[in-house]
Amino acid sequence: MLSAVPVAAGTARVAELAGGARVTADNARFFAMPLPVVLHIFGASIFCVLGAFQFVPALRRRRPRWHRVAGRLLVPCGLVAALSGLWMTLFSELPPGDGDLLTVFRLFFGTAMAVSIVLATFAIRRRDVRRHRVWMTRGYAIGLGAGTQVLTHVPWALLVGVPGEFTRAMLMAAGWVINLVVAEWALRRRAPVRGAAEPAVSLG
Repeated sequence: MLSAVPVAAGTARVAELAGGARVTADNARFFAMPLPVVLHIFGASIFCVLGAFQFVPALRRRRPRWHRVAGRLLVPCGLVAALSGLWMTLFSELPPGDGDLLTVFRLFFGTAMAVSIVLATFAIRRRDVRRHRVWMTRGYAIGLGAGTQVLTHVPWALLVGVPGEFTRAMLMAAGWVINLVVAEWALRRRAPVRGAAEPAVSLG
């Protein structure tokens, strides 16, 4: 559900780029570098939507092969989403309302997402299911940030109005932080899992 709005917005953006829509001040940066935009949208959409099913315990137990195959797809999709986001942050023109603080937040959380996915991959190659779950949960929580950011922005816009540069940065950061707090809470309320308790998701 958190992915619904970002996926819909991303689909509309890809259609805009593919359809040769009129270039405006709001979309000029997307037309200037369309490849990382498209890669980010497709990578993030697959990672967020398909990734949700990886956290269903019954599905992991009953269909371990499906979990492994999906994992082999989700890892590159997640890395593509994170790395393309970092690329756009560093090399795309800042849109109106963004600033240096939001750039720092995007670089920090984008890097954290990529590192989390890499650590999760290394963990499962060592058959360390517990650490794999911990790091993949954190990476997924960051990946879902765009969905939670809709929830942090809409009430502010309705009650206060269009946020300024600093407020926008803090509302964006709040989306990532909320997801990570929920992820850590979910991880800590679960009993420790031994390697034999869950199917190992080999990516090799």
